[in-house]
Amino acid sequence: MSAATGGATALLDRIAVGRHEGYDRVVFQFQNGLPGYRVEYVQPPLKEDGSGKPVSVQGNAVVVVRMDPASGFDLNTGEGVMVYKGPKRIDGAAAGTSVVQELVRTGDFEAVLSWAIGLSDKVDFRIQTAESPARLIVDFRNHQA
Repeated sequence: MSAATGGATALLDRIAVGRHEGYDRVVFQFQNGLPGYRVEYVQPPLKEDGSGKPVSVQGNAVVVVRMDPASGFDLNTGEGVMVYKGPKRIDGAAAGTSVVQELVRTGDFEAVLSWAIGLSDKVDFRIQTAESPARLIVDFRNHQA
């Protein structure tokens, strides 16, 4: 597979969720480079991109991570190959997180990939990126010392 070019759609490979001292971390990992992104608090109700269906997310506060151009499908193959094979709904408690309650995919439509992150409270967050592999990392401050 060749490296991403400026206009290539970033292909979501996996999502990791975990608790660290002082923060809960959500990592979006891509096969071929980072997409553009926007991370912000939103007010429910949430709607799925494309269908407009309502999407429920556990938690008292919701952050949406919108990545563009990005997808869980590789459409360059003609028919489209699913590259992200993980769940569309991820339970934070199962991953041991304290602030992150749930992740829910709210869209993968026309090269815009969006995930909602339900939190127990509105907390500070920070965003980092990394390479090899390409990752978008969002850390949420948690309450436990």
